[in-house]
Amino acid sequence: MSKSLRLLLLGGVAALLASGCQNTAQIMTQDNNKAVDAAVQRGRFEMGCPDAHGTVLSSNMLQPALWGGLERAEYTIGVEGCDKRATYIVVCQVDSPSCFAVSGSGNSPIGK
Repeated sequence: MSKSLRLLLLGGVAALLASGCQNTAQIMTQDNNKAVDAAVQRGRFEMGCPDAHGTVLSSNMLQPALWGGLERAEYTIGVEGCDKRATYIVVCQVDSPSCFAVSGSGNSPIGK
């Protein structure tokens, strides 16, 4: 196979791979609702407030710690309801339906 044909094939494969990939912003937006749901579920339980709701405060893409590791999206979610509020860190594995709230700050009363 000639060098120019190999380069053409390699370029075509690279273009196909790139066209199927999402950028970081698209991935973060796609997982927003899952992250909020995970934080709100935990917040409702910890605060004893079934009417609590959540808001994304910040988000960040975490790169794998090891080569071949899992890429994860990290969100800071504020949960508020029943005159209480809390902040949770939520981690979602990219291309997975699951997210989990890994930590949070205590349930503080609003305005006190």
